[in-house]
Amino acid sequence: MTATASKSKTVGLILGPLLFALLYFLLSQTALSYKGVVVLSLGAWMVTWWVSEAAPIPVTALLPMILFPLFTVATAREAAAPYGDSIIFLFMGGFMIALGLEKHNLHTRIALNLIRLTGTSGNGIIMGFMLATALISMWISNTATAVMMLPIATSVTKLLAGEIGEADKPKFEKFATGLMLSIAYAASIGGIATIIGTPPNVVTVGFIKRFYDQDVSFATWMVIGVPLMLAILAVCYITITQILYRNGLRSVEGSAELISSKLKGLGTFSKEEKRVMTIFGFTCFFWIFRQNINAIIGINLLDDTTIAMTGGILMFVTPIDLKSSTFILEWGDMKNLPWGILLLFGGGLSLAQGMADAGLVQLVGDQIAQQGNLSTGTLIVILSGLSMFLTELMSNVALTTILVPVVLGIADGLQINPIILAMPVAFAASCAFMMPISTPPNAILFASGHISVKQMVRAGVLVNLFSLILISVAMLTIGVWLYG
Repeated sequence: MTATASKSKTVGLILGPLLFALLYFLLSQTALSYKGVVVLSLGAWMVTWWVSEAAPIPVTALLPMILFPLFTVATAREAAAPYGDSIIFLFMGGFMIALGLEKHNLHTRIALNLIRLTGTSGNGIIMGFMLATALISMWISNTATAVMMLPIATSVTKLLAGEIGEADKPKFEKFATGLMLSIAYAASIGGIATIIGTPPNVVTVGFIKRFYDQDVSFATWMVIGVPLMLAILAVCYITITQILYRNGLRSVEGSAELISSKLKGLGTFSKEEKRVMTIFGFTCFFWIFRQNINAIIGINLLDDTTIAMTGGILMFVTPIDLKSSTFILEWGDMKNLPWGILLLFGGGLSLAQGMADAGLVQLVGDQIAQQGNLSTGTLIVILSGLSMFLTELMSNVALTTILVPVVLGIADGLQINPIILAMPVAFAASCAFMMPISTPPNAILFASGHISVKQMVRAGVLVNLFSLILISVAMLTIGVWLYG
């Protein structure tokens, strides 16, 4: 840790509780309710610690469980209840399935086969890596996806560096920069497509379910998420390969052999991979067709959380070989599950519940509603743009945890379906493209040495602008069609 980062953490550690005390005193002099005073003061404390990372982000998320009961905002049971919300177990089930994919290298096999299909020219390789990265990132964390793809991309660039002539070195540099940027961006873009693709999606769906009892199903999310993801991915590809880093490299000699050798290294499709693929396919099928199945049987029997946990449990009870007692996942594998993210969801839900109970969300919505002259389209652009800007500076999970409840209050005040405003905010929170510190995939691919900060900012600004346009269009067309 650098001295600057250490100093920032120390300042944040002290500033958080000081802000709580100061706001508690100042707001107590206003007409705000007692609950509102405590919740706003605690929110300022938590935001300070989240932004400065003075304490681990999941640890900060535990503060409502302590302070709400101490300040009589809620009982211990009420403050703790959101940490066990069903939406948390939806993501937990998704994490279990992702662990199975990663443990048995199925994600690597899928990625290599996709790259092989897209050709071996400079742009073909970039397209293959983007498609593979985005597809994998729809189901497992963008960080894990970026970590997986980096060594494969590094092998390709090293191969090309050894084959390239002196005259083509400028083309190679553009190719290498474009490849690393495209992987970093695709890892974030892929998460847009599914509810479990990235934490902000789960946070948003959890808020909507908790406060409105309105169900955003896996399938309806994908109806908007998949086309939007593909559109942003296409714009990103065009921006990198045709506008900023046109490499002009034709078929790269030896790259096809490299991909083939890596696939051979994986061996034949193993029993483990077959079983993981079967469970993964089974889970996806029921996620996508859940509403149709419920309609056929006439009762609301299946929900996304039940399906996710079924898929996760099957990973632990499905034997690799019927003659052995070895299963796809063992409990020891759960040490790799990001438990902190689950706590963070709980903390966000608890804080948001406090805001709702104190009437703060409704108050913000009423203030916006009094403006009376903001169209739905304008609100989508403003709120998505705010989310997109802030996600460059802070954790996208913390951002959506803070911002989405406010957005829901605005939707209430204007009598707009909350999904219409909340979903684009979640989408925009995945569009952190400008800086290495904005999101782990950016930092991971920046470490390759082929990208400068200036290059990332230059590409990120363009991709952000195009993404903002596409998110707004998607919500005003498909979103309005689905949710009115």
